[in-house]
Amino acid sequence: MPPNKPSRRLLDDCFLHDKERLKHAEALAILRARVQPVTDAETVPLDQAAGRILAQTVTAPRDVPLNDNAAVDGYAFGHASYEATGGFFPVETRVAAGHPAEAPLLPGRAARIFTGGVMPEGADTIAMQEDCENHDQDGAPFVIIPPGLKKGANRRRAGEDLASGTVLLDAGTRLRPQDIAAIASVGLADVFVSRRLRVALLSTGDEIVRPGAELHSGQVYDSNHYLLRALLETLGVEITDLGVLADDYGTIRTALEAAAETYDVIMTTGGASRGEEDHLVTALDDLGSRHMWQLAIKPGRPMNFGQIGDCVQLGLPGNPVAVMVCFLLYARPALLALSGAPWSEPVRYQVPADFEIAKKKPDRREFLRGILRTDADGTLRVEKFARDGSGLITGLREADGLIEIAEEVTSVAKGALVPFIPFSEFGLPPR
Repeated sequence: MPPNKPSRRLLDDCFLHDKERLKHAEALAILRARVQPVTDAETVPLDQAAGRILAQTVTAPRDVPLNDNAAVDGYAFGHASYEATGGFFPVETRVAAGHPAEAPLLPGRAARIFTGGVMPEGADTIAMQEDCENHDQDGAPFVIIPPGLKKGANRRRAGEDLASGTVLLDAGTRLRPQDIAAIASVGLADVFVSRRLRVALLSTGDEIVRPGAELHSGQVYDSNHYLLRALLETLGVEITDLGVLADDYGTIRTALEAAAETYDVIMTTGGASRGEEDHLVTALDDLGSRHMWQLAIKPGRPMNFGQIGDCVQLGLPGNPVAVMVCFLLYARPALLALSGAPWSEPVRYQVPADFEIAKKKPDRREFLRGILRTDADGTLRVEKFARDGSGLITGLREADGLIEIAEEVTSVAKGALVPFIPFSEFGLPPR
């Protein structure tokens, strides 16, 4: 059974742009303005928190490290005694990590200490063991420490990494492995995070069949569903498959209306163009509000964004390349924002083009599949996948990221710097 619908906090007013096609920046602005967090929050154990989004600020309840301690294996001593004795110290005690000295270190004495060991009271400096000479005198150990050590050498201060009361992580942070380590370092076993976003996946089209079924003339396998499911899994959302719907207005309307009662987001593929068999946008208009439709980009023009009550609907195109481009550029930041994270934009890197474009249409932003190459002299360049078809999954497989050609650009010369967005900016592993 699907989960119960939670309380929502989305805007419910109607907004519809009056432009034939929205530019890339305009589409992002609409998404950013309209999308608000819709999830509740819950406490989870730290070992289940990777990838989750913090629902409240985490503050360090204690110093990290808690005590002054040794950064190296060696000998701890008071620097004042070091200056007085010239570096000759009887070794009085031994301090290992987890076993603090039981008594203060006497003046003129040293302690054998190991990395992580708590600095004994009376010691403020450590000499590395490989720089010291060990001897015995009358059966008692002593050490000769070379000159030149500054006071405090090789000592980690209490609170050096984090001082008590420091804001460790802000609400809205998506927890990375290093963030989990930081939370563990202050002794917190649980964290308060946003509930996982509930996303329903729905494919449309009379020609669409799922892998495993027999393929007849005119049919295609539903690669988009599996592409989207894999992309959604990188965001840690809960995914429900609502199957493939026929190109029928009544069927699509009924499915959308039912899903809107349960899920935070309905994500669809196909059926969002202007054809007589494209019923998705019509059904959305009848049931709710449409905020965005038809983008001045290539690939991905027929993408739509709307809502049915407080359920967000994201309608992606039908071709796989357009699906992935629209998901990465528009759906992904919207889903993260819905989950409680701040709005984010991928970093663009300027890379010399190893291709040329003699003529490009103005007023349209294009995203080409880019493949990185390194010249013999070490110069990094980007070439574009040779074919531009938005149904060619091969281009996605061979690419390292997206080449972005802005609306005002009408040609690209070989060697010119072009913006390149590696897939790693979207949390995807390298090729």
